[in-house]
Amino acid sequence: MLPVATDGQTTEVFGKLSSPLILEVEPVGRWFEAYTQRLQNKHSVSHHSRSSSSSSESETDIYDDDEFSEALLLGLDPKEWKHQDHYAVLGLKNLRYKASEDQIKRAYKRKVLKHHPDKRKARGMKVKDGEDDYFTCITRAYEVLGTPSKRRAYDSVDPEFDDSVPSATTNSKENFYEVFTSVFERNARWSNKKRVPSLGDDKSTFDEVNDFYGFWYEFDSWREYSYLDEEEKEKGENRDERRWIEKQNKAARQKRKKEEVSRIRSLVDNSYACDPRIQKFKDEEKEKKLAAKRAKQEAARLKAEEEERVRREAEEEERKKKQEEEDKAKAQAAAAKKEREVQKKALKKERKTLRTVIKDYEYFASDEKERLDYMTEVDKLSEILSLTMLQALNESLNCGDKEKAKDAFLKNVKDVNDGIEREKREQIEAMSKSSGSDSNKGKKTWTEEELSFLIKAVNLFPAGTKDRWEVIAKFIGQHVSGSNKNAKDVLGKAKDLQKNDSFLKEEAQKKAYEKFLHDHKAAPAGVQDNPSERMESIAEQQIRETGANPAPWTSDEQKLLEQALKTFNASTPDRWERIAECLPVRSKKDCMKRYKELCEIVKAKKAAQEAAKGKKT
Repeated sequence: MLPVATDGQTTEVFGKLSSPLILEVEPVGRWFEAYTQRLQNKHSVSHHSRSSSSSSESETDIYDDDEFSEALLLGLDPKEWKHQDHYAVLGLKNLRYKASEDQIKRAYKRKVLKHHPDKRKARGMKVKDGEDDYFTCITRAYEVLGTPSKRRAYDSVDPEFDDSVPSATTNSKENFYEVFTSVFERNARWSNKKRVPSLGDDKSTFDEVNDFYGFWYEFDSWREYSYLDEEEKEKGENRDERRWIEKQNKAARQKRKKEEVSRIRSLVDNSYACDPRIQKFKDEEKEKKLAAKRAKQEAARLKAEEEERVRREAEEEERKKKQEEEDKAKAQAAAAKKEREVQKKALKKERKTLRTVIKDYEYFASDEKERLDYMTEVDKLSEILSLTMLQALNESLNCGDKEKAKDAFLKNVKDVNDGIEREKREQIEAMSKSSGSDSNKGKKTWTEEELSFLIKAVNLFPAGTKDRWEVIAKFIGQHVSGSNKNAKDVLGKAKDLQKNDSFLKEEAQKKAYEKFLHDHKAAPAGVQDNPSERMESIAEQQIRETGANPAPWTSDEQKLLEQALKTFNASTPDRWERIAECLPVRSKKDCMKRYKELCEIVKAKKAAQEAAKGKKT
């Protein structure tokens, strides 16, 4: 809508307006960008103009002085471009590695606009031909700084970088933060990790300090030294030469890399040695450990006191309980003793009554032999029958009828003997079962005489005897004619005897004694004139006649003698008689004589050995 005309104004029509069009306009350009920034930041136009002017002024300040830069460029040698300061050539000496890619491009454009050979010719300045002109240094500088990989290689050997490491001196310890903070900040630019922890101050915690030194002791540096390669790989005339150049360059880089790692490690070591927080943390840790130790000792002391108290209470309770049990046991023992004494007296009385009654009946015997047998049976009944059984027997005997009394006596005798026989049979059956179901297949049978000599040999040659079971087997073979028992048989039978100890040994001893009586009892009158069937050996005849056996000693006899000497020492009573018993065809005199001969042989050997030693010396 047009505004309404006021007084004094006239309205004129010059032409027709075209119909309005709708167009889409895209805002572009730096002016629109400035407008949007003002809207976002709520700035006025004057504020934006001031900031633009200040930024342009600061952008101008980042470049070096033109006169200084021109003097530097004029003094450069294009042939030695690799040794020049590329940042100073482009006028970025103040920024150096902090310069952005855009700043490097702008600096290069400025140098080109001013120092390009065509520009200088237009100004009437002298220009050298080709690469001899100093403009070559500008292009080389941009080639290095404008390429990220080449710039990285150049920054790694930046001539303006300070590689020095503070030493661990008193000054470094006293001014630790002033000395080392700037050094770590300077070297942090080489880290591959972006977040580099700072050195901190006196208020830093243990974790912060620990993280700092952990980071630097495992420092991951991107610094590399390819810029310092003496020869370029591309200059090699052939593949072998290029490989050789690459090998030389690689060795040089690795050497410098090791030196860099050693430098960083030296820096961290010196810092760790001078850091006052390390000693503070050590003292705190030491005090913490001492406090924990004291607390532990105190807890152990309290625990020991509590355990001691509990132990004393338990001991006191145990003592009281034990005392009560002892008192109770003493009372029970006294009552039991009293009861036993009563029973003992009653048993003694009944036994005496039994003997008296049987004696009054003259043992119910018709002859002396029967009398002796019944006397033995009376003693057996007195020892075996219990109190109640004795009382019942005495009542039967005191009935007044001798025949009834005899029947009662004989009945009890028969019952006792049957019980004894039954127990013997059960024990023998148990022994045969324990020896194994296959005893008849692989084991040899033992005679009563062999069992007797086995028991005697086991007692004669105790445990610890050298080749004990072989010696016992030979002993049985010498004393029992026709015995074929070896060491294995002897060991097996000894184990059986040990399992069924009391009864089997008693039976063997009893049967051996009965055999002895049978062999040595006087023969009847009609038989005494007959010669003995056993032939006396020559050795036994000589021993009987002369008291000695002149036959040479066999190895078995020597072995038995040595074993007997070990078994029966000098303190054994009747030593030589017992030694002679171990050798059936040797007398006491023979054994003593052989012992003396052995002693003389040993002395002679010792004398010969001492004489031989004397000759050598």
